[in-house]
Amino acid sequence: MNAPFDQLFTWLKDHKITEVECVVSDLTGIARGKIAPTNKFLHERGMRLPESVLLQTVTGDFVDDDIYYDLLDPADIDMVCKPVADAVYVIPWAIEPTAIVIHDTFDKFGNPIELSPRNVLKKVLQLYTDKGWKPIVAPEMEFYLTQRCEDPDLPLKAPMGRSGRAESGRQSFSIDAANEFDPLFEDVYDWCELQGLDLDTLIHEDGPAQMEINFRHGDALDLADQITVFKRTMREAALKHNVAATFMAKPIGDEPGSAMHIHQSVVDIATGKPIFADADGTMSELFLHHIGGLQKYIPKVLPMFAPNVNSFRRFLPDTSAPVNVEWGEENRTVGLRVPTSSPDAMRVENRLPGADANPYLAIAASLLCGYLGMVERIEPSAAVQGRAYERRNLRLPITIEDALTQMEECETIERYLGNKFVRGYVAVKRAEHENFKRVISSWEREFLLLSV
Repeated sequence: MNAPFDQLFTWLKDHKITEVECVVSDLTGIARGKIAPTNKFLHERGMRLPESVLLQTVTGDFVDDDIYYDLLDPADIDMVCKPVADAVYVIPWAIEPTAIVIHDTFDKFGNPIELSPRNVLKKVLQLYTDKGWKPIVAPEMEFYLTQRCEDPDLPLKAPMGRSGRAESGRQSFSIDAANEFDPLFEDVYDWCELQGLDLDTLIHEDGPAQMEINFRHGDALDLADQITVFKRTMREAALKHNVAATFMAKPIGDEPGSAMHIHQSVVDIATGKPIFADADGTMSELFLHHIGGLQKYIPKVLPMFAPNVNSFRRFLPDTSAPVNVEWGEENRTVGLRVPTSSPDAMRVENRLPGADANPYLAIAASLLCGYLGMVERIEPSAAVQGRAYERRNLRLPITIEDALTQMEECETIERYLGNKFVRGYVAVKRAEHENFKRVISSWEREFLLLSV
């Protein structure tokens, strides 16, 4: 055995795990993989999956044959999935002692699979390492609790809390409103502690039964793994309490959307010191260039922040959602907020990503934009003072079709993320959009059926 696998072997035995869920993330963020008895998993040291699973859409369909066979081996060969020793988590809700083990993916020659979201993030992190930098991130996850609903044509409703009443109105930061779901969140925190997830604060957000859970700042890859596990854990805890948890970007028409805000900073690997503030505590040149890169390149990677048709419904003024790539200090009306902090905690909060985004890809895209600003020495625009909602930046695509076109036409993004990834991701999202366009909505039936 090698050292990492020895570590994993010991962990599984110590926790008396009898089943292992071997998972990889597809481009949409859905976990794909196999469930194996622990003995079989340890014997095989991983699994094999067809690379084509990474090209599935949210509906389970595959991209069109022309792009499918252009990107993949015509024989639809397997990729080699190797377990990540420090990405293993217990499943507290399972009947049998079970663990999730996240896997990295390689071809038969040992090369990383370009379509793998985890590999995309690792590629971006290597860019930082090559410069002697290490990015630090702190994600914030927003989501709604709703009544369970079996009919997708019906609007979602807020669930009943401990009081027996469904929440109405908006109760941003209300302690009482958050406490309505104490039993559920006691389970969430207990389960996440067992899993080793670095949860920080719980906040009641603006919408009815809309919540936010913040993660402590840390390593970008580790936190992307944690968010992947957390979203499933949150949904399972909700089901246990007979409600649903959704990370859909805009689940309720007249209510605020749900985001995955990403706070990001950078430290010098050699010294361990942050590089976003100068000795006098002011913003460093590298920090300003980082912001400049975000401003320039976010429009080119927006599909990695807003991956679905529904994602773009979130971008509305006056809903605490960004409609621009302006930046400002302590300003929630801009897409790029610089919170008040000590010099050591100088950071920028990217408010563009939705809660529905694949965490690996959203973090990768956000860090890549900042990196490009630093190496290209991109100057940001002037910081916005006051309200910025009216500054709807024309560089920001307003539909997923426009966003996908901008992404595939950007040579810089293709150069850094790879032609195969960009083509595959755009193809998956276009296939989903074509599927969406074939659906006749309840609005059309309500107002057009007998009126036009």
